[in-house]
Formats: sequence, C-alpha cells, structure tokens
Amino acid sequence: MPTWAEGWRRWRGFGGRRGQIALLSALLFVAVAGLARLPFWPLVDYRAFDYLSTIGAPPLPEDAPIVVAIDEPSLADINQRWPWPRSLHGRLIEALRAGGAKAIGFDIVFSEPSTEAEDAAFENALGPDVVLAADESLVTADQADQLIRAMPLQRFSDRGAFAGVASVALGRDGVLREAPSYPDGFAAMLAKAADDASDTPEAGRLIQVFGGPRSYQTISYYQALDPDNFLPPGLLNDRVVVVGLSLQNAPTLDSGGADAFATAHTVHDGRLTAGAEIQATIFDNLRHSLSIRDGSDALRLGLLLFVAIASALIVSTNSGWQGFGVGLALISAVFVATWFMLRFGRLFISPMPSLAAFIAIHAGQAMIDYAQERKSRQRITKAFAHYLAPELVHQLARDPSRLRLGGEKRDLSILFCDVRGFTTIAEQLKDDPEQLTTLINRLLTPLSDIVLARGGTIDKYIGDCLMAFWNAPLESPDHAFLSVSAALDMLDAMDALNRTLEADARAHGRRHFPLRIGVGVNTGDCVVGNMGSTARFDYSVLGDAVNLASRLEGASKLYDVPLLIGPETARIIGDRLAVFELGRIVVKGKTEEAPVFTVLRAASASVRARHRELLDAFYCGDNAGAQQLAVTLAADNPALAGYYARFDVIAGDENPL
Repeated sequence: MPTWAEGWRRWRGFGGRRGQIALLSALLFVAVAGLARLPFWPLVDYRAFDYLSTIGAPPLPEDAPIVVAIDEPSLADINQRWPWPRSLHGRLIEALRAGGAKAIGFDIVFSEPSTEAEDAAFENALGPDVVLAADESLVTADQADQLIRAMPLQRFSDRGAFAGVASVALGRDGVLREAPSYPDGFAAMLAKAADDASDTPEAGRLIQVFGGPRSYQTISYYQALDPDNFLPPGLLNDRVVVVGLSLQNAPTLDSGGADAFATAHTVHDGRLTAGAEIQATIFDNLRHSLSIRDGSDALRLGLLLFVAIASALIVSTNSGWQGFGVGLALISAVFVATWFMLRFGRLFISPMPSLAAFIAIHAGQAMIDYAQERKSRQRITKAFAHYLAPELVHQLARDPSRLRLGGEKRDLSILFCDVRGFTTIAEQLKDDPEQLTTLINRLLTPLSDIVLARGGTIDKYIGDCLMAFWNAPLESPDHAFLSVSAALDMLDAMDALNRTLEADARAHGRRHFPLRIGVGVNTGDCVVGNMGSTARFDYSVLGDAVNLASRLEGASKLYDVPLLIGPETARIIGDRLAVFELGRIVVKGKTEEAPVFTVLRAASASVRARHRELLDAFYCGDNAGAQQLAVTLAADNPALAGYYARFDVIAGDENPL
C-alpha cells in the first residue's frame, strides 16, 4: 500500500510541470465559469458586445427611415413654446403624406387632451399610416408593483392610427442594448403601418447599431413642414418617417440629454443617440433581421473549455515570451471568431470568459515558475544579506555575474552623520557598556530607516557615524534632493528620539544623555563598486566628493549648524529648498577654498537676501556691516542664530568663518 508521500512523488513524476499545468487549468476553468455567473459579469460581456458589434458594423439600409428632428433650428424657426400646438403636427402629417411618405411615426406620447380645436385638427390628419407612441412604466410601491401604460387618446386611435409602445429598457450600466419585445412595440407597429414584412420581436435580442448620433438621414421639423422649398424632390417618396426630439448637438454621457440614450456606439465617441433614431434602428433590425441573439450558456462554456485546454497545451509546450506570443495568437483568433459569428451569424458569444481563463492560466503558471526560480536565488540572498545593501543583494540574485571585484564612475550624493560629543558620552558610560550599546543602536535605527525610506544605500557604520550614498546601485535622478531631504528628516527625528530616551531614562532611574548630530552632504563623481579582496569585499564608494562630504560633517561644528552641504549639492537643490551659504573652507589636500552651505526647509526671500548681504559685506571686509546684519538676522532667522552669533568676534582678530 503506497504512502501519501509516495503517491505525491508518483504524481509529480507523471509529467512534472505538465501535471501542474493540467491541475491549474482545470481549477481555473471552474473558477472562471463560476465567475461568469456572478451578477456583475454581464456588464463585462456587454462591453465586449459594444466593441464587437460596432467594429465593421453593417451599413445603413438604403431604404432606412428618415428622421424628422425636433431640433434647435426648428425650435428657433417655429418660435413657439413646447409642446407645440397639435394642429402643427397635423400639418406635418399632411406635408409628409403629400411628399410620398408611406408611414409616419411620432415618438411623442399624446396621452393628455389639449384644446378641442387642436385635438380635432390633429385627429383629422390621422390615418392607418400613422403610429403614435405609447409609454409603459413600472410604478413601485410598498404595497405592490404596478405596470402602467400611457396610451394615445382614444379619439386618435379611432381614426385608425396605430399605438406602439416606445419604451426601452436600459442595462445596469445605463446603456441601451436589448431590443424591446413588445408585440405592439413602436417599431413593430411602424412596420405594420408601412405594410413591410418584419421579424416578430423576441425577448433577449440585442440591437445592431449602424453608427453614432445622426447616422440616419435627418431633416429638421421646419423643413418637413415645407418640403417643396426645403427638401430635394422625391426625398420622402415611399419612405418611413420617424418624428421626434433629435438635437443637432448630440449630448454626451456627462451632460445627459432629453430622450437620448447611450448605445453600443457610445464607447467610441461618448455621445447619446436620440430616441427617434433609436426607434428607426429597432425598425431596421426587425425589417432586415439584424438583431443579435445572445449565446446560450452551453456555447459559452464550450468556448471557455476550448480556450482553457488550448492554453494549457501552449503553456506546457512553450515557455516565456514565446508561449505568451502563441497564447496571444490564440486569444486573438477567439476574438476574430466571435466577431465573425456576431457579424454574419447574428450570434453573440462573449469572448471575455475565455480571455479571463487565458490570462489566469498564463499568469498562474508564470507565478509558479517564478516561485520555483526564486528558490534557486535564496542561497545567494542568504549568503550576502548580512553584508550588502538589500537592493544590491536583489541585483546579485538576479545576475550572479555581478559578484566580482570592480567598479564604475558615477555621479553620487554622499551623506555622513556623526553624533556630537559621543566620546564624552562613551567615557561616562564606560562602566555600563550595555546602556552604551543600546543607546547607539536606538540612534542608528531611525537614522538608517530614514536613509532607506529616501532611497539611499547604507555604506557602513563607523562607531557612532553612519555613511550612506544615493544613485547607486540603482539609479536615482533626484539623488541630491533625496539625500538632503534625508538629512533634514534625521534632524527632525532627533527631537522625538531625545524625548523618548529621556522618558525611558527617567522610568529606569538612569541618567539621560541628550543626543545631537552633525550631517555633511556632498554631490560629485565617485567610483562605486565592490572593493576589497577576492575573499572579502564590500560595496562602497571612493573619491574626492566622499572626502568633502566627511569634511563637511566635521566642519558643521565650526559653523554651529547641524547640516553642511557642498557647492554642487547646493546648486542642484537651490530652487527647491532654502539654501544659505555660510563661508569657505579648504579641503585637506587642496589649496583652493570651497564654499559651504546649510539648508532649511523654508525661509522668506527677505531673509535670504539679507543673509547674502551679510556674506558680501564680510567677504569685502565690512565687518561692522556684517555684525549689524547678523544681529537682525539672528532674530528673523532663529534656525541659524548660533551661526550669526559667531560674528560677535569680528571686533577682534578671529575670523568667525
């Protein structure tokens, strides 16, 4: 009797990766089949219908109805308040009939009486070639739901005019796709009035649109009232006419519109189609058998099963981009096939479940392959995680060939951070090494977190000093700003850290040692890479820019500021932060002076201008002027008060800078 483990090994031996793919594909087929039956999924299918039914849509029939539009020019020409007098509609019927129209449909509900004279004038113009719109609506109440029909006045029907329900049902996304199934629907009655053969309306049929708004030939109402003067001869001869609201400026989805609807074509232009044109479209769908049947569940499941099996075969025999390319060809063929069925078979089978299965199978197997490949990298990650920056470890895991000595020249921003007076603190805690270690760790942890949060790489810890750099191993175009921002964040973090340390010291009856830091930041060309011996090496940086960054950190004490930055860093960030030049120093090993700067998050233009005046005065030997400006600036710019106080010694021989 084989054990469970033996059975598992046998199963893995059966096809290995192919067995995994077969099981994965079967599970995903069931999952997608269930997903496609959830309430939201039809919205996905119908969005596919919108595109498939409008790409290469059939042309508008040559004998398509003509729309007589109640539009802006007609409103202006007739110059009467809506609703217009019914005698005017009677004149329109007589004019259209005289022009040769064989059937006239009014997409207007005349369910309420007007004046006797107006109703009589309209009634006298009616006949069996006229269809008047009716409306059906569902009124929902706590007691019961009631279906109410608003029909044309009986006196109009007694004259032989047909009544047709013009109501349409919108999908849950507000788009009109489904043709109404009323036996006495407006379009069906219009076909009857025109004595045209047409399909019987069926529930669930989808509308084939021929384009966006104004796809149908449209004439203005005022033109139809006087066809001899405004219309070409014979335009209306033996044609069906639909009268209704149809604005020349088709409303959009955002603006909405009266008696205007989103259709399958709305996905292309975002515009709504007038109700009169909708009725003309439904009329042509019935007369030319163009409405589209929605595929059955069996057909959808069959297509889904075919794609799932084909995708599994593709994934099992191909890998990487090659397999994805073959799979993409498969799903493209499915979309083309469903378009052909819709266009020429008038049958819509949504390809979206098949697309979901294709993506799920390819993505699922890709994730499995990735997980297996990731295991092979874990040895490298474990071996170097304690010695190199995390990003560098990831790069080495992706490309082990980089695990060698060597470097490259790159523009970097380097940061040095050191604790002020740490030697004194260490001496006072020499008998309590545990507290000293805890103190330094609690300091370096938030500072390190800030470096990493700002995208930097921690080079090393040198006792109480932290060294970091930006723009390596990963490129960071904004490295100068990020490094200075990290320095400012470090300074801000010290206040919260000191409060926490003070509270802990008080709680444990220990002495509190306030911590202060000095930071130096510089930008310049460096050599960055793996440096050391073949047995042990480190990822680090070398160069004059590094030396200057270290020098700036130490010099920050001389200027009584917590942060100094180099000239290149100041040039790059000068338009984003408040940069103040403080003086000039000579870097060890060089003879030329280099300006040094500090940074504040913000400062007024007035303060910055007066600070510049102070430096200009000092550089020109105007010690009195520099002293006077320093006094006022110390009050207006307290963040640099310690620096300005150094100008008090100008009266002697000592250089404050």
